[in-house]
Amino acid sequence: MNILQILPELNVGGVETGTLDLARSLVKLGHKAVVVSAGGGLVGELEAAGAIHYQLAAQKKSFVSIIRAVPRLVEIIRKEDIDIVHARSRVPAWIAYFACRRTGRAFITTCHGYYSRHFFSRVMGWGRRVIALSNCIARHMIEDFGVPHERIRLVPRSVELGKFEFVSPEKKRRQEFNVGIVGRITPLKGHLYFIKAMAQVVKAVPQLKIWIVGDAPSTKAAYKEQAEILVKRLGLAHCTEFLGAQADIAAIYAHLDLLVLATVTHEAFGRVIIEAQASGVPVVATEVGGVVDIIENGINGLLVPPADPLRMAEAAVRIARDPQLAAGLAKNGYEKVKEKYNLELMVKSTLDVYREALSSAKALIIKFSSLGDIVLSTAALKAIREKFGSGYRISVLTGEESKDLLLRCPYIDELLVAGFKDKDKGLLGLWRLGRRLRKKNFDLAIDLQNNRKSHILSFLSLAPERYGYGNRKLSFLLNRRVKPDQAPLPPVEHQFRVLKMLGIEWAPAQMKTEIHLELWPGAEDKSYIDDFLSSQWLKPQQKIIGVTLGASSRWLSKNWPLEHLAKLCEALGRRGLRVAVTGTEKDLSACRCLEGMVKNTKLINACAKTSANQLACLIKRCAVFIGADSSPIHIAAAVDTPFVALFGPTDPLRHLPPAKKYVLIKKDLACGPCYKPKCRDQKCMALITPEEVLEAVIKLL
Repeated sequence: MNILQILPELNVGGVETGTLDLARSLVKLGHKAVVVSAGGGLVGELEAAGAIHYQLAAQKKSFVSIIRAVPRLVEIIRKEDIDIVHARSRVPAWIAYFACRRTGRAFITTCHGYYSRHFFSRVMGWGRRVIALSNCIARHMIEDFGVPHERIRLVPRSVELGKFEFVSPEKKRRQEFNVGIVGRITPLKGHLYFIKAMAQVVKAVPQLKIWIVGDAPSTKAAYKEQAEILVKRLGLAHCTEFLGAQADIAAIYAHLDLLVLATVTHEAFGRVIIEAQASGVPVVATEVGGVVDIIENGINGLLVPPADPLRMAEAAVRIARDPQLAAGLAKNGYEKVKEKYNLELMVKSTLDVYREALSSAKALIIKFSSLGDIVLSTAALKAIREKFGSGYRISVLTGEESKDLLLRCPYIDELLVAGFKDKDKGLLGLWRLGRRLRKKNFDLAIDLQNNRKSHILSFLSLAPERYGYGNRKLSFLLNRRVKPDQAPLPPVEHQFRVLKMLGIEWAPAQMKTEIHLELWPGAEDKSYIDDFLSSQWLKPQQKIIGVTLGASSRWLSKNWPLEHLAKLCEALGRRGLRVAVTGTEKDLSACRCLEGMVKNTKLINACAKTSANQLACLIKRCAVFIGADSSPIHIAAAVDTPFVALFGPTDPLRHLPPAKKYVLIKKDLACGPCYKPKCRDQKCMALITPEEVLEAVIKLL
């Protein structure tokens, strides 16, 4: 793999050391390691290890600076053929995020701190995988930034044990008792509390020696001066040294009898703790953040409350006065570091995250409605799964009315349901739904709905690649568009024109064997229909002919005249066939009217008595199904029931589902296909006679 890490600078510090350790290990394992930063004292060591360094202003918290840095990082990514871009701080993460969107590379973040709940910090949760150094940071990213749990990976910091020599405390006990605090001199690190604690310790340990290792950033120079003044005021100047930043930190630990971590806020991890433990140095630390992941109080260290100099002093004195306690803490600390915080384990865990990120992308498919169109999309769902395999997690966004049809779909991993009539209603609802989609961190969106609402949601998902039709319905929000059909296309082939941009080809010659519709009703749906039909006095082996009363309340022009349907039902009854009438609650009055018109034939009234999946089971029990251009004939095609399709105001070339066995009846009139939802005379449907429909049924039986 070709890995690029980006961070603000490469000077001495925990983030920088971890970056260097990982880069060095990647090179040894045969990977390409590239590091981008503003430079620093560790660049020479990095390049000596065989890694590549590029200098970039990745430390400036300026919008203009970030935008200017993006094209340069894009250039580096393409030049080095990078697979993974790993950001280790917020400014670098913004640069990397935009560069990854332009190049299509996997974006990963490591959260090294407890970030303020500010928009600027949110980018740290936008990685395909978000690495947390401790459980505390993982919870912080989930609770404060809404990062989904499944994207969080726990990879603690590590130490290269070969750099540190373990020496038990009893072997290096000297007359002096040397206590150190290691880290940047900032208020968060609690140096003032440490100094106050040492003022108490010196009373009990006269031979106390204090080392303050690390320096203050330029913005915190006043805080360092405050610490120096406090040392003098408390009478500690004779035994205290400010050593500044130290490149050879192992040499420092070799001379320490105790390390104190005095951090007053959530510490992401506490690298200095495991470095000290690798050297056999006992540790006293404040009980904050990720520190509790490392230290078990009284087992491998002592924990004290933050900002409490008295308790800190008591713990330090305990270790100074009890060599046996110090030795036990050091031994247990070293064993835990060897087991959980060694460099090899960190590198392996990080590489596992990289491989997972490269092999597990996420796709969003948008298809809200209608019921028939959902059925038509099942061929596309299967083709997408076959193309992407198990490497993609596929989510489908559908409407509340359509969700049942896809609940058991084997080609998707997640079903997202939009409630456009309630919670997701209006522009505010769309915005909230878009926010939920963004949290999923999709790599691509496939818009099979292709209307304004779906285009908006594709855009709001922030998927880098958004596929669909360029149909003047806000389609500029998509960045992968196919031109509308020049000539009428069958509905499934129409969808496959979008999929062709993904390398999924339509194969009309293989349509009957490979391109077909599917549904997945459950055993309870089949059982319901079995019970329902058993109550209808069916004779053994008696065949059922299914009919649907209407298309929808909007498309009244698609309805076949009720008088024609009544004559057909009577003719079917005379042949010993039972007729099952399907429909919704809106069709109940029409069904009652039909029952009154039909003589000497007992209809099976299934109107408003089935769910979508139960309807599929009912249609599957039918020998033949009869319907206009509506969802029931799509369902018939999906369950392999022969059907008679009655078309009038719409074009069958655009809307007829692919099927093995069917008869199409359509009258060619000068006015059609008109696509008018309402028509005064409905001539195109009225001209279809009961006799020719009966003939079609007999042909299919």
